[in-house]
Amino acid sequence: MHNSQYFNAQIIYFSSKVNDRMKKIIKGSSVYIVFLIGTVVAFLFFFAGNKIEIYTSSDSYCMSCHVHTSADMSWKQSVHHYNPSGVVIHCVDCHLPPKGEGYWSAKIKHGAKDVYGKYFKDPTELDWEDKSKIENAVNFTYEASCIKCHQNLFSKDLSKDGEDAHLHYQQEQDKMHCINCHIDVGHYDENRKHAKNLGFALIPSEKNLKKYKEATKVNKFENFTEQLPETSISFEMIAVKGGEFEMGSPDEKNDSFNKVQIENFWIGKTEVSWNEFLAFFRATESEGRKEAENSLVNLKVDAISGPTPPWGAPDQGWGKDKRPAITMSHHAAEVYCKWLSQITGKKYRLPTEAEWEYACRGGTKGDYFFNGEPDDFGKKGFIGSFFGNENTLIDSFVIYVNNSHNKTLEPIAIKGNPLGIKHMLGNVSEFCSNISDDGTEHIIRGGSFNDKAEDVRCASKEYTKTTQWMVTDPQMPKSIWWYSDCNHVGFRVVCETEQDEQK
Repeated sequence: MHNSQYFNAQIIYFSSKVNDRMKKIIKGSSVYIVFLIGTVVAFLFFFAGNKIEIYTSSDSYCMSCHVHTSADMSWKQSVHHYNPSGVVIHCVDCHLPPKGEGYWSAKIKHGAKDVYGKYFKDPTELDWEDKSKIENAVNFTYEASCIKCHQNLFSKDLSKDGEDAHLHYQQEQDKMHCINCHIDVGHYDENRKHAKNLGFALIPSEKNLKKYKEATKVNKFENFTEQLPETSISFEMIAVKGGEFEMGSPDEKNDSFNKVQIENFWIGKTEVSWNEFLAFFRATESEGRKEAENSLVNLKVDAISGPTPPWGAPDQGWGKDKRPAITMSHHAAEVYCKWLSQITGKKYRLPTEAEWEYACRGGTKGDYFFNGEPDDFGKKGFIGSFFGNENTLIDSFVIYVNNSHNKTLEPIAIKGNPLGIKHMLGNVSEFCSNISDDGTEHIIRGGSFNDKAEDVRCASKEYTKTTQWMVTDPQMPKSIWWYSDCNHVGFRVVCETEQDEQK
């Protein structure tokens, strides 16, 4: 019995040892199994995530959600796709930052916006032209991505102009973005090329159009149509009878007034158009001019040295003809007046600030030359977002942010003021001859197509911003003729009267 009990005890002891050992083996194995399962799951997750990232970063996926109708074609025409090397730069290469520099957060942000736009917005109502403007494009084109690929800014085949431009970029890097100059490299647009525009002044043949032999003779103080000799171009001048009026000088939201006496003068019915300005450009261009081709040399205006060719497209691709000339400097506007005076035999100049406002008001005294106040034409809050704003009245007289579609328009788009003068408010802000109190800038009046109703009042006043408007001009020294970063300012002319014409 004793031996049997001992034997059983031994069996029990060894069984417990085996069980303990098996438990340890199983326990250890479970760790390995869990680790193995975790590894497989992580691998599958990484593999799937990588696949998802690759798929959602493809050009086709971007275009399936990003509903810009012309993005694909303009990209394929650009140097990022159509180039001698055959290298293709994809959507995410420009529109997402490099990995490790905010890549995923930007991917989620832009992806969410595009998905929302696809399913909850009407693509036909999106203003893609506005979204492609420099000030908007910098928000979804990453400079770090540009630099990642273009690390050597002074490559072997870089032109002299390119070297100057890149030196300028290095000096102004805190104010500039690569796409300030290279906005067309990802989505091609002939009108946005940043290069010297030697063919800017070319126009269709005028051989079948009647050309004026001489300027208009004026003997009475009344409206007249000026004719530019040796061209088919003419423009209307409105007679503004002088008088006394209260001139507004806006100080934040409050206007102070002072009485001003105005003499008779003529003022352009519209801003100086591209047709008119390009006649001056062709007659006086400082570079590339051939004397034999200059029909106005016979009028002895050759002493006036006019603009050098601009960079890019000063008309912004909106069109020339009767649209207001824009992007020229205040100096260019003054030289234009000097040229116009010489070829017509009259005294043309920029209006004084007082003359401009007097003509703008046309005998009225309110915020506008039509009924209404700024609050009448502003946004009307939550309910107004559903029913719209009652802007029919101001829309018929002024081209401003609510009806401009972010560009200038021709005079036919609106009605004139009580004197028949058009675009005194909105469309483009207009140079005056007056300078700022510190003598560094010039006064501009009237507001532009970019401005709200409150900023296109008869008394609204701004100043030129020469430094800000010349940031991307790569020339050394900078142009005195063209603003590289201003597309909302133009001008109209005033013609002085002789004593016998004032009757």
